Amino acid sequence: MAGGSGARPACCRLVSRPGSPGSEVPPASLTIRCAEARPAGGGEGARRAAQDWCSGGVPSAAWQHPFLNVFKHFRVDEWKRSSKEGDVAVVTDKVLKSAVYRIRGSVSASNYIQLPRTSTQSLGLTGRYLYVLFRPLPTKYFVIHLDVSTEDGQVIRVSFSNLFKDFKSSATWLQFPFVFETKTPRRDLAGVAPPNARWTCLQLDLRDILMFYLSRHYGHLKSIRLCASLLVRNLYTSDVCFDPAVTVTEARRAKLPVNPVPREMAFPVPKGESWHDHYIHVRFPSDGSKAPYEQVEKRHSPPETGHVSRCRSHPKVFGKPLQSSRPPVVQISNPILPCKVPSAPRLLPDVSLTYKHPEVSSVAASSIPGQHPSSWDETTDAHAVGGGRHVLANKSSGVPMALEDLGSCKLFLPDPVLRLKGVIGFGGHSTQWALWTKDGMAVVYPCHAVIIVLQVDTRQQRFFLGHTDKVSALALDGNDTLLASAQVQPPSMVRLWDFQTGGCLSLFRSPLHTICSLSFSGSGALLCGVGKDRHGRTVVVAWGTDQVGLGGEVAVLAKVHADFDIQTFRIAFFDETRMASCGRGSVRLWRLRGGALRSCAVDLGEYCALELTDLAFAHALDGSWAPSGSILFVCSHSGHILEIDHQRMAVQHIRRLLPTQSPGVPLTEKQNFSLGSGIAISSLSVSSATCAVGSEDGYLRLWPLDFSSVLLEADHDGPVSSVSFSPDGLRVLSTTTLGHLGFLDVPSREYTVLARSHMAPVLALSTEQNRGQMATVSLDHTVRIWDLTTLQQLYDFSSSEETPCAVAFHPTLPNFFCGFSSGAVRSFSLENSGVLVEHTRHRGAITSLVITPDGRFLFSSCSQGSLVQYNCAVSRCCVLRVAANMLCQDGRPNPNILAVSGDSCRLAFVGPSKCMVTVVESASLDKLLHVDVSTLNLASNHLDWAVAVCFCPGDSGHLLVSTSSNKVVVLDAVSGHTIRKFSSVRSRACSSLALSEDARLLLAATGRTITVWDYPTHANPSCQVYIGHSEPVRVVAFTPDQQQVLSVGDAIFLWDVLATPESDQSEPGVPTVHEAGSSVGQLEDLASGASGLPRQQVPIPSRASPPPLSIHDRPLEGSVGTFSTSDEEGLCKENHDVSEAFLQAQAPTPPVLVEREASGAGDGPRETAKGSWAPAVVHHSQTSEWSLRRVKTGLPTRPDSYKHFTARYKASTRVKSVSFPPVGREQLRLKTVVGYNGNGRANMVWRPNTGFFAYTCGRLVVVEDLHSGTQRHWLGHPQEISTLALNQDGQVLASASCCGGTAARCQIRIWDVPKGICQHLLSHHDTAVQALTFSSDDEFLVTLGDYADLTLALWSMATYELLSSTRLPEPVHGVAFNPWDANELICVGTSAITFWLLQHHGTDTSFQVHREPVPEELGASELTSLCYGASPLLYCGSSSGQVCVWDTGTGRCFLAWEADEGEIGVLLCSGSRLVSGSNTRRLRLWAVGVVPELRRKGSSARSSSVFMERELTLDGAVVSASFDSGMDMGVVGTTAGTLWYISWTEGTSTRLISGHRSKVNEVVFSPSESHCATCGEDGSVRVWSLASMELVIQFQVLNQSCLCLAWSPPACGRPEQQQVVAGYSDGTLRVFSISRTAMELKMHPHRTALTAIAFSTDGQTILSGDKDGLVAISRPCTGMTFRVLSDHRGAPISAIQSTSKEYGDLGVEGADLWLAASGDQRVSIWASDWLQDRCELLEWLSFPAPATSETLGLLPPSLAAFCPWDRAILVCVGLGAHEEVVFYSLRQKQVVQKTPLPFFAMSLSLSAGAQLMVVGFAECMLRLLDCVSGTAQDFEGHDDSVHLCRFTPSGRLLFTAAHNEILVWEVTSPEPLLGT
Repeated sequence: MAGGSGARPACCRLVSRPGSPGSEVPPASLTIRCAEARPAGGGEGARRAAQDWCSGGVPSAAWQHPFLNVFKHFRVDEWKRSSKEGDVAVVTDKVLKSAVYRIRGSVSASNYIQLPRTSTQSLGLTGRYLYVLFRPLPTKYFVIHLDVSTEDGQVIRVSFSNLFKDFKSSATWLQFPFVFETKTPRRDLAGVAPPNARWTCLQLDLRDILMFYLSRHYGHLKSIRLCASLLVRNLYTSDVCFDPAVTVTEARRAKLPVNPVPREMAFPVPKGESWHDHYIHVRFPSDGSKAPYEQVEKRHSPPETGHVSRCRSHPKVFGKPLQSSRPPVVQISNPILPCKVPSAPRLLPDVSLTYKHPEVSSVAASSIPGQHPSSWDETTDAHAVGGGRHVLANKSSGVPMALEDLGSCKLFLPDPVLRLKGVIGFGGHSTQWALWTKDGMAVVYPCHAVIIVLQVDTRQQRFFLGHTDKVSALALDGNDTLLASAQVQPPSMVRLWDFQTGGCLSLFRSPLHTICSLSFSGSGALLCGVGKDRHGRTVVVAWGTDQVGLGGEVAVLAKVHADFDIQTFRIAFFDETRMASCGRGSVRLWRLRGGALRSCAVDLGEYCALELTDLAFAHALDGSWAPSGSILFVCSHSGHILEIDHQRMAVQHIRRLLPTQSPGVPLTEKQNFSLGSGIAISSLSVSSATCAVGSEDGYLRLWPLDFSSVLLEADHDGPVSSVSFSPDGLRVLSTTTLGHLGFLDVPSREYTVLARSHMAPVLALSTEQNRGQMATVSLDHTVRIWDLTTLQQLYDFSSSEETPCAVAFHPTLPNFFCGFSSGAVRSFSLENSGVLVEHTRHRGAITSLVITPDGRFLFSSCSQGSLVQYNCAVSRCCVLRVAANMLCQDGRPNPNILAVSGDSCRLAFVGPSKCMVTVVESASLDKLLHVDVSTLNLASNHLDWAVAVCFCPGDSGHLLVSTSSNKVVVLDAVSGHTIRKFSSVRSRACSSLALSEDARLLLAATGRTITVWDYPTHANPSCQVYIGHSEPVRVVAFTPDQQQVLSVGDAIFLWDVLATPESDQSEPGVPTVHEAGSSVGQLEDLASGASGLPRQQVPIPSRASPPPLSIHDRPLEGSVGTFSTSDEEGLCKENHDVSEAFLQAQAPTPPVLVEREASGAGDGPRETAKGSWAPAVVHHSQTSEWSLRRVKTGLPTRPDSYKHFTARYKASTRVKSVSFPPVGREQLRLKTVVGYNGNGRANMVWRPNTGFFAYTCGRLVVVEDLHSGTQRHWLGHPQEISTLALNQDGQVLASASCCGGTAARCQIRIWDVPKGICQHLLSHHDTAVQALTFSSDDEFLVTLGDYADLTLALWSMATYELLSSTRLPEPVHGVAFNPWDANELICVGTSAITFWLLQHHGTDTSFQVHREPVPEELGASELTSLCYGASPLLYCGSSSGQVCVWDTGTGRCFLAWEADEGEIGVLLCSGSRLVSGSNTRRLRLWAVGVVPELRRKGSSARSSSVFMERELTLDGAVVSASFDSGMDMGVVGTTAGTLWYISWTEGTSTRLISGHRSKVNEVVFSPSESHCATCGEDGSVRVWSLASMELVIQFQVLNQSCLCLAWSPPACGRPEQQQVVAGYSDGTLRVFSISRTAMELKMHPHRTALTAIAFSTDGQTILSGDKDGLVAISRPCTGMTFRVLSDHRGAPISAIQSTSKEYGDLGVEGADLWLAASGDQRVSIWASDWLQDRCELLEWLSFPAPATSETLGLLPPSLAAFCPWDRAILVCVGLGAHEEVVFYSLRQKQVVQKTPLPFFAMSLSLSAGAQLMVVGFAECMLRLLDCVSGTAQDFEGHDDSVHLCRFTPSGRLLFTAAHNEILVWEVTSPEPLLGT
């Protein structure tokens, strides 16, 4: 056989093995002997064979016989060839009496063992069977992932988990639920492991799994991942089917015809006992499911049409403890359901609203050879046919059970159906933890068990969920990379989070019993924690966290016990090895060295008795973290502020802050001081110039650092617990002990409240519909009113004597009712915030309040069992009836004790005993029904009682009762009969119930979780459980609009309902789906849907989400209906003055379209419902513009799709007017643009037939000739360009930019391609344009707004007139015109695909619209991309990586396959090839030539499938692509800012355009100007060819930023010895050789980031400046730093330049003249002779700070440079109080010239010869000044602040940079240009 990676040895062919299904085998003596003679996987040869396979060689199966011990062979204990993540440990199991691996953790994906170590390697295990010896951890979930390779190289992911609820499959993925069955009457098909979970031998037949489910031939096992929570002993592979219950000895003695298990695989069995009494054997697939496959394998082709085959009839496969492990040969003669072997991709089954019970096959006992009929149930695997689900079931008992139909379990809407949107609350365990993020735009704080990141400007929240108890401490590193959190429950668990993604990187148990403080180092490599051990002693622990982000573990570096008090502990920001702590009577300085943590006390002298509360290190003057003066500030409870020099360990100053008091004014009651009259300080924070102090008197005060007087103060409603400056020092965050969180904006002196919170558990809530408000009552004695939209508190009511227990809003009047612990019921007015009336008819605490929906009656109950009825129809309610002993007298506050029906006629309550539920007439209180709850469950041994009651909103005849036995019972409210039951998955009773108005979702509060049931599903209703609360949930409720869910307990949680309620969505007069009828055909269609047959129709639109627009392109094939329009069309055209009532009636969407309802799912033709079509409000010009703008009610949140363009944040401001030079007189001409905007979407176009190639960079359109490399630049957009589109003939290009700055609306420019000029300017969208597309005849242009704009506009390309504009109900991700019909276009969005048909009525144009929902088979994914294929096919990509194919003629989706693991953002199709690009960086080529055949042949076209031809991995998510007609070559753009040339023929990708991914920090040039080099924040140094601007060399340093760069001067040697030196953010500098393309030297002369660097004139010395103001002088030849200058200490060095001079010139010796400029407006000039080690200060210049520093808080950079035409003159910008350029003469010692500037300069460069100077500004422009003539010219082109300007040495070219854009300008000065 031929060798190579594609060949497969003969020994690996698929052949019959001993133990294969369907064959009788004699005793396998040869396998027994082999097992004894040869150890598994032993010998070096075996290891070499495995290594050969991992390195890409051909696997040899011989060394793996007869079995292989996977853990032993790959040496799992060494973790070199395998990896572990999270909580993985070796423990001793008591049952097996051996060491096993324990994998546990709340997040399975974060806790696992993986073999091999990386995904690029392969195990190469060819054994047919995989044996997994494991035990699930009780009451936990586990997941097992297997990556299996087929013979043709396709990798299939096979997953098993008890977390899965359904069997799912795709072309590359199989998902099997693992089910535990118990003896209980009710059996969940998926759930947690039972408490008595046993050790299990899971035997997986990998060959049969692939053949049976995917018709693929098994090749080898590539990788294994075992995820939490389970114990695993080992893994084995073999071609032999072993019986785990039979040992070798038993088989020999009894001569059993089985393959006994080898000794090392055997479980220990006590003598005289049965193996099955202790362990479980699960074999999958079972024999019954494998028999059909035998026919298929022999035929190697699917059966012909009409043939009845039993292949894959969607069985559910159960494995149970086998009394005898000899699997019988089961031959079933009767076919179950006709089906065929499915191919990948799968054909989507039909979608039906109901189900049909399939038959269950029965097998005769006589069909089993050698078995008695009575033993059938004990010896066979339970096998049945269900509704399309495959389940691994693990029975914990051997009792046979009847299998319930799985098809009855309808999929639960989206999964998840709830998404946490907001949390009202702060603190929980402590209120001192609130942290700023690095950019100062967000605040991180805990709320009980949830960690919240709150954007201070937008108030958006994101969450870190996973803690099971209250968070006790938080810490965030300086890079916003790692977040550490600890929880209260001992022993304290610590979690490390990826702050950007929210994923939990590590979970570990600390050696502390409780943790009270955490502190991160600036880099995140060190974490320190302080807490108490079990004995109450103080302990300090240091962890190393530098390897967490790389897949490593957290290591304990040091631990020390302390006998002194520690209140605060912090790591120094300037040195990660130094720390400080303070406490009662002590301040200690710490140091970590050599694995030991040591401390030394600071001598406090007479102040040793102070109660010290907080400390802070001083900041640098520029606001950065630095040891500015080495000062440590410590505060005390007595008001003392200690200033400590931590280097000398001495107290420098001690001050005491005293309260100010006006003469004659007494002290207020709020002041509370101890130890005299000093201010009791609880916290402090220090910025560069001020100190913020928080005190117990409730004040936040800002002091200067000399504490001479108070600068600002803010009064709070309680003691301040913490204060913190933002990184820029402009905001001060403060928290109070009363749950108040806010910040003080120092420049504006305004205080902003971020969060308020209840400080005790919330007992009840009530919502109000008209105002969108919510009322809550709490044990903290307050009643609070909240705004549901902003989640902000409006007002509160408090009482120190009594506790509010219940609350209820009046449905119509502006007041609410509140019940108190004293028994009082009060009515409060929302208008004047006063008490209207008070009633005291109750003797006990109020337990519940409820109002009838019509607002007539109010009912209250109390703990003494009384029920009071009130008349609340008037503002001052009055008592109608008082009934004693009506309710249960031991009731606690619970809003669900009382319930009223939706028609206001009935009242239900728990009483008169807790076992009784009573229903009375609401007006008369006449008893209608008594139900004894204790009799509902006769099988229970315990007395059952009622916990809560709730009426069904839509059907008052249904009453829901939750019981103490963890059930929810649905009763007939008239007869009391039980209708159905729900069982809680939690072992807690449901304390609160809520049912949505459409009766779709049932909510229950179950302990600390929320359970949601799919209420309409009667048989086995699915449920979801949501965590987040750290205390029991008291109440769950729907908001009035049914769009959100509220849950209260420890805090207030607001959840979005992802399944839109069905009620109030359909238009009046349009029949709903149920009204249209459910024919018998619907029930019959389920059989085909459950069996995987192709559906015959389009899915029935669900009533769950009728959108406000209905779209279709034309009548569907076979439809008898026609398009009908509404009579309102003419009215809307004439009536331009839309009334306010009309707007309110149509809100929140304009009166555009009506949902087209399907008439059924039968086999007949689909008919159009009457009145189901209506035109969009799209008329001539912009007649409906006003109404559309009024309808927009706010910006929605960004969809979870990378397809949407978001403009990069820019701090710069653009000027409206710039003085451009006259045409033809410009001295600068834009020559080249370096870079591509990877932030855009579809912002590149290429036409292979014409060669036109264009892309965007910032706000420029770059048109480039790919042959010559020349560029044209189209400038005109005021903001960043989001997208491009080229019309069909290639003569017109459309470009769109976002709004902002000087652009109030998005700008769309229409360019004439041949002439390169803008023909027309369009403007309509408000935020950003998501997509542009031309019609096939180029007559129309469609522009699609982004998720915030939600507008689709149609333009005429003949008149450039807006023809129509339609408001969209949801974000749309893509739009495309039909290439065969110019009047048809399609949009894809979050929940549906939308068909649009243009209709022309004279000069007016309107849309006919039809929507089709996303198929349920795609799950909760969204359609994100689309493209047309061969007529009539449409391909759509989804957010989950699937590609689905639609027939646009019938509007149905008939095919889908798994095309990627991430979101597909780009799809292109031509002929039989399809290209997909996703955010996983993958670009894939698919062969789709068989798709038209699949559409025509339907279910009979099973012989072919879509397959992937090629795959390329690029450097970022794919955002744009263009290919030729044959799809052989193309250009692809990525988010990394790279344009790639793709050749599918060669399988290669070549960089066309490349730029920096982030900010460019420096540009330098070679002396010969042949090359230039750039460096950026991404850590790269890139060398470019100056002639072509092509990337030549790239040096990359990971996890660092390259901040400065210098090229060696010509004096350093020959050209081949040229070097580049780069300075990095970690304080290192690296010297790179250009000729050798290698790093020659690495030095670490600085402790902080390098900000400037330069060579000396001879190139033998390197001068470098850092962020602290230090200048280091180093010699690269020796690698030594021989001098450090600290004259600029305290301010970062902004510029260093070196030039030559005459030795005695300027009166000083030395051949070098160099300068250093720092951010504090100081410049030093030095003369040096480095060979003589001489350096002398020549001049020291200091300038006043710019005037803008007080208003903006930011200083422009201080820049200085030697004038190239007179080196004795210094040119400075950014220095001084005014916008100007200063020329300073070193000879005259004075300023000789000043040139005014329009703005403060951000960059500066000078050119010799022509004597030109260029200055860049933050206003996105640059100015060229001719220093000879004094003229100035302004130029635009950049999209951000021009922070970098550099002339080439000859002065012929000018490089300017703004963020990552580099523009190359050609200097066209008429004067000859000379070099410098």
